[in-house]
Amino acid sequence: MKGIATSFSWFLATLHFTGTISAFSVQAQVTKPMSNNIGSNALTQTIAQSPAVNPPNFGTALDNNQVVEAVPLIEQTWEKQYQNHLDINFPDQSITVEEIADTLGKITNQTGQKPGLIYMVPRPQQLELVLITPEGKPIHKRVSAANKEALLSLVQEFIQTITNPIRRHSKHYLPVAQQLYQWIIEPVEPDLKAQGINNLIFCLGGGLRHLPFAALHDGQEFLVEKYSLALIPAFKLTDTVYTDLKNSQVLAMGASEFNDHNPLPAVPVELSVITQYPWQGKSFLNKDFTLTNLQWQLGYHKNFQILHLATHSDFQAGKPNKSYIQFWNSKLTLDIFTELRWHSPVVELLVLSSCQTAIGDKEAELGFAGLAVRANVKSAVASLWSVSDGGTLVLMNEFYQSLKTVPIKAEALRQAQIGMLKQKVSLASLTDRPNVSLPPELASLNSEDLSHPYYWAAFTLVGNPW
Repeated sequence: MKGIATSFSWFLATLHFTGTISAFSVQAQVTKPMSNNIGSNALTQTIAQSPAVNPPNFGTALDNNQVVEAVPLIEQTWEKQYQNHLDINFPDQSITVEEIADTLGKITNQTGQKPGLIYMVPRPQQLELVLITPEGKPIHKRVSAANKEALLSLVQEFIQTITNPIRRHSKHYLPVAQQLYQWIIEPVEPDLKAQGINNLIFCLGGGLRHLPFAALHDGQEFLVEKYSLALIPAFKLTDTVYTDLKNSQVLAMGASEFNDHNPLPAVPVELSVITQYPWQGKSFLNKDFTLTNLQWQLGYHKNFQILHLATHSDFQAGKPNKSYIQFWNSKLTLDIFTELRWHSPVVELLVLSSCQTAIGDKEAELGFAGLAVRANVKSAVASLWSVSDGGTLVLMNEFYQSLKTVPIKAEALRQAQIGMLKQKVSLASLTDRPNVSLPPELASLNSEDLSHPYYWAAFTLVGNPW
């Protein structure tokens, strides 16, 4: 949402590439599933004994078709990346395929949604895909055409095409969206269908953590029309406990006026519709949107499980202390998130309706995918690029409406995105609600077409999708 500085580094979760590649010049070449030999006791012993800061090479395990052994090595390797960027020391413990599958099975029983976890590992010569489902046995696919250079160049082209204002009323993004789908979803889709998976969780290697997966396209429909989606930094870094949010209260805060940023005229309406029926909660605007008030509200009431911040966020390249969320009278830099005590009690969901990623910055994508970890919240919803005021207002309204009725958070975001891409919702539909009127700056946008992925694909759920 909103016109923010073009660099965002930290958040969101949620990029290092150059050049572009024609969507038609490279065809996917998918090998047969790799066999899963579980006989390497020596390698397993090495995994258990090795500290997370210096893990063995997962590439060797994948090359030897030792998929069960490779998964904890992937987790340890990526954990080190987040540990270095976020400056957080994580517990030195490994996680196994069996433990992941057991957790996914429990979530299925609790929510009625069946999740599948997909590791995507870009390598110089190919893309490695590892799928884990409640059934337990990991499925490994290798895509030889999607070498690292070709894949990351195509990702860059995809984002540039979607966010290009000149192409906002065209479908120029479709060829690239379909090629990416062919490379990273199609190889495992028969298994997803066979096992009835309807919730996809992506655990991603460098260069992929800022990809708007919702906008990938199979030639008939978008990925988000088929699955609810979420991004995690690593499974062991994710709080996987399920909590039903239907009876939660919302603390919604934001600003529409700034001294050194453009105004955000939609924010007063956004806060109003979020805290109206069917939700209960409090909203604070402009001069009441202070860090002191935020801390007091969370510390005194202790019943806000959802925190919504509608304001400018400037996420710059570099470490978390370079990035901030703008409050009324101060800036909250991301390196002091953990000092806010908004994890006691736990904030189940943090929503940032105005943020943007520095496309091309490696640390930016680590910040984006590691958002929930750094903020000490279970889940976060934020955008990969700056979306229009009106588009954000519509999506947030639909998201909170759906959150009251669907079983998991990722499904609520999915329903909001589908409503926009199918043109079922608009700014005009908001004015049908009682006590809601649009400011003059937005009234002229009543008929704005919000079906293009620019308006809805940026919003990503990071962390626990349930």
